[in-house]
Amino acid sequence: MTQNDDPRTPEPSIPPQHQDRPGTEARLHPAADHGETSYRGSGKLAGKVALITGADSGIGKAVALAFAREGADVVVSYLSEDADAEDTARLVREAGQRALILAGDIGDPAHCQSLVQRTVAEFGGLDVLVNNAAYQNNFKTLAEITPEELERHYRTNVFAIFFLCQAALPHLKPGASIINTSSVQAYQPSPSILAYASTKGAVVTLTKGLAKLLADQGVRVNSVAPGPIWTPLVVQGDADAAPEFGQKTPLGRPGQPADLAATYVLLASADSSYTTGAIYAITGGELTA
Repeated sequence: MTQNDDPRTPEPSIPPQHQDRPGTEARLHPAADHGETSYRGSGKLAGKVALITGADSGIGKAVALAFAREGADVVVSYLSEDADAEDTARLVREAGQRALILAGDIGDPAHCQSLVQRTVAEFGGLDVLVNNAAYQNNFKTLAEITPEELERHYRTNVFAIFFLCQAALPHLKPGASIINTSSVQAYQPSPSILAYASTKGAVVTLTKGLAKLLADQGVRVNSVAPGPIWTPLVVQGDADAAPEFGQKTPLGRPGQPADLAATYVLLASADSSYTTGAIYAITGGELTA
């Protein structure tokens, strides 16, 4: 979409499809819109350094593109999707900014320390931390959620935020920004992804508490709560449900990663200097209260 378009603009039809974890952008049909042809920067993040987890695809990729076009250098953190991460780095470099791609599991605290250390070593500092990467799996019954699955959800979606914030904080100066990705699932949990939804509720609480904790250091902490957004995460679940994805929102369509990018830019920039502890809902009209 471009600005001033009808927000109800129909998306291309989505056929049934499934990907094994982790999914990739290359196999997503139709392709997601990350703002490649629509996002225009205006220097809002000039000179800043941003570390973005899950930046190989989906929302993270759109945020990386927007940040670069606003003048930020970007660290592309991802699990193992090399081709997607390289493509994100290409978009960052085409915007005239530096890109560093770093693979690994953010559920590992040692890797989180390494991510921050390598960011600072390569770019000389860190101004914006975007905790976006997430793990999601579907379960038909509560009994199917094994201890291993529950721990994997929380280690990737919640523990990693603690690990990364702890590693980043010594390098964050007044004016720095931490942006977490929560979800409409924190407010309207779907039974089939209960483990995932519960982690997103934790992210909301963590965001609000961390904002208070870091306020006296001049570090702002906010969260974006997306609704149904068309990314590879979607097609790792029920393939038959893909054609209906996002159709029940008030706007009648799924969101695209590009629909969220400007909000992350706002929260990373001085334009939101009096905003901390906020949850920005980008849900197509689904309620979060």
